[in-house]
Amino acid sequence: MSLPINGVLCTLTVLILWRAEELVEACSCAPVHPQQAFCNADVVIRAKVVGEKEVDTGNDIYGNPIKRIQYEVKQIKMFKGPDQDIEAIFTSPVSAMCGVTLDTSGKKEYLISGKAEAGGKMHVTLCDYITPWEPMSPTQKKSLTQRYQMGCDCKIVRCPSLPCAISAPEECLWTDLMIEKQVHGRQANHYTCVKRADGSCSWYRGVTPPKKEFLDIEDP
Repeated sequence: MSLPINGVLCTLTVLILWRAEELVEACSCAPVHPQQAFCNADVVIRAKVVGEKEVDTGNDIYGNPIKRIQYEVKQIKMFKGPDQDIEAIFTSPVSAMCGVTLDTSGKKEYLISGKAEAGGKMHVTLCDYITPWEPMSPTQKKSLTQRYQMGCDCKIVRCPSLPCAISAPEECLWTDLMIEKQVHGRQANHYTCVKRADGSCSWYRGVTPPKKEFLDIEDP
């Protein structure tokens, strides 16, 4: 038995709209240098995740409950954020909506960045910088305490294709994706974009803070 033309068109329309909704809801994030992620975040902590539950956090405009995953965390250190410890982290329950999945055994330590919420809470998405603590480079770990903050007036610009160049003196050119074909390359793991005395910004490598001689250098 064949379907009427109108029925076929109606079915196709529903399928197209359903597929379009899937695409709209898909999570897409541009890669960022760890320093830029630090500067963009309200909160940056080192923590263990020790619990998880789904909670209702209000209603949408249609009256349907808004569900989020609530992770209970044990904060080890705060690098940026409010005066009180973070005790709970919220995220979407599905990855298509940029929800984050974390190990809740309490055995793995994370570096977690995200947006601050009231009452010792924060919200995170797949677009925030969240990574296991152990494999981070010594430079990255040391930079969290001072050097990343020193460069927050600078702008790290991703190289979209070769050749590429900065368009302003306060920019640092991030080339890991083009040269090394990976996000976690040499610049991400070992370099910080630091502002110097003349107002320009430049990549600096090293675990120790930049010396005055480096900061006083002026570009020719």
